[in-house]
Amino acid sequence: MIFKDKDLQCADCNKDFIFTAAEQEEFESRGYTNSPRRCTSCRNERKARQNSSTVGSYRNDSNIDRTRRQMFPAVCSECKKETQVPFKPSENKLVYCSNCYNKVRTGR
Repeated sequence: MIFKDKDLQCADCNKDFIFTAAEQEEFESRGYTNSPRRCTSCRNERKARQNSSTVGSYRNDSNIDRTRRQMFPAVCSECKKETQVPFKPSENKLVYCSNCYNKVRTGR
């Protein structure tokens, strides 16, 4: 397919920008079917905002030390072994150790 440069308008700043033929080829190679809604600078600003808001979450794994996750003591509902879970267990919910959880999960 032959691509031609397209004039588009940014959804954020309303400025016109060119969606080049090379960019269109790149989009197609990645399987994208829609044209970009934002100009390059607005896309970069949006990515920077999203990345700064995910520091400390599990979304951005490269910046996370998973050992900092708070763990809570619990007793497995299946095998009755003491274990630790990443949430505060409540009395009315079933809690599984990792081995029992994997068995229950694959049985669904």
